[in-house]
Amino acid sequence: MTTQGEFVVPPAPRASWPLRLGVGAALVAAIAGGLAVAALFLWVASILIPVALVAGLVAYAAFRFQMWRLRR
Repeated sequence: MTTQGEFVVPPAPRASWPLRLGVGAALVAAIAGGLAVAALFLWVASILIPVALVAGLVAYAAFRFQMWRLRR
């Protein structure tokens, strides 16, 4: 406390360089992990596209077959 009755604000402690390096490394690792998860999801989606197309073709063929059977 000063002689005028005010409190003295202590200066903020500076982070050491190993701490800053560790925080930076953790940030880079988090970004890389997010990119890896996004790449995995895109890969799974690209694998499922042909499966969905084949399922649609089978459903269309089954529908056309049923319509053909009903006409007979």
